[in-house]
Amino acid sequence: MSDLPPLPVTFRPSRTRAVLLTAAAAIFVTVSAIALLLDSLGPGERLTFILTAAVFAGVVLMLARPKVVADDSGVTVVNFVSSRRLEWAEIVQVNLRVGDPWVFLDLTDGTSLPAIGIQPGIAKEQAIAHARALRALVDARSGDART
Repeated sequence: MSDLPPLPVTFRPSRTRAVLLTAAAAIFVTVSAIALLLDSLGPGERLTFILTAAVFAGVVLMLARPKVVADDSGVTVVNFVSSRRLEWAEIVQVNLRVGDPWVFLDLTDGTSLPAIGIQPGIAKEQAIAHARALRALVDARSGDART
């Protein structure tokens, strides 16, 4: 099938990620600069400001973490705080319905796994294209294992 993306391929919400990475840097730089510029703060207070800025930036960076990586042997779904490796045959269906916040993978064990790395937030067309590409890969890769 010629419209399958070459493997390995990584799907991630690039615009959302760019906004989040920029926000994390801006938060850290702004709060740290305030801490260093305020003459009324002592060294401990400055350090607390900078550590707080690092924590806030870290939380924002965690929001930028999601991705879905497909390779020859399967799919790795990286969400905010967890990661799960799936063999192609474990994925029954790739779903992105109207109103869904991200793609859901229906699995052979009867569960559904959110794949937050493909989300229609601010790049709906990109998310739809990624979901279709992943669906085509699943169909092509796991079709042989199911028959």
